[in-house]
Amino acid sequence: MTRLEKEYRETVAPKLQTAFNYKSSMQIPGLEKISLNIGLGAASQNNKLMEEAVVELTAIAGQKAVVTRAKKSIAAFKLREGMPIGCRVTLRGARMWDFLDKLVNFALPRVRDFRGIPDRGFDGRGNFTLGIKEHTIFPELEADRVDNPKGMNITIVTTAKSDKEGKQLLEQLGMPFRK
Repeated sequence: MTRLEKEYRETVAPKLQTAFNYKSSMQIPGLEKISLNIGLGAASQNNKLMEEAVVELTAIAGQKAVVTRAKKSIAAFKLREGMPIGCRVTLRGARMWDFLDKLVNFALPRVRDFRGIPDRGFDGRGNFTLGIKEHTIFPELEADRVDNPKGMNITIVTTAKSDKEGKQLLEQLGMPFRK
């Protein structure tokens, strides 16, 4: 059991149960999965860029990244069906808890002029999506060795029923939301 998962079970879950008056412990919101995604439109022409992104995302997640391909052709973007356009990885279990711990305690504080995360990323069902402009904030990547910094989306899927519950869960787990 990871440090953050232990903290969730011992302190966060009981706090959420009293805050929202849950009768059953199964009603308490928890984390289901974390999905990491790098979209590379330019990689459809440059294969080296795609391979680089897969290696970097694999290093960040600690799990092999999968190349995503275009579902349909779009002539305006010079895109054909089946061309590689990005990579993604889905984390569950211990890797998910480790990644969230690393994101909150190491990566986000390394962002320049960091004042907190805006809470606009909720989807109405308690899930939260966060966009990062540079993936070099993660400790696994050395900023000097990365040729071209890439943006990245991080989606945290929770079992919460509403945004209020989801935000409360993430705040308790240490997510630094903007005040």
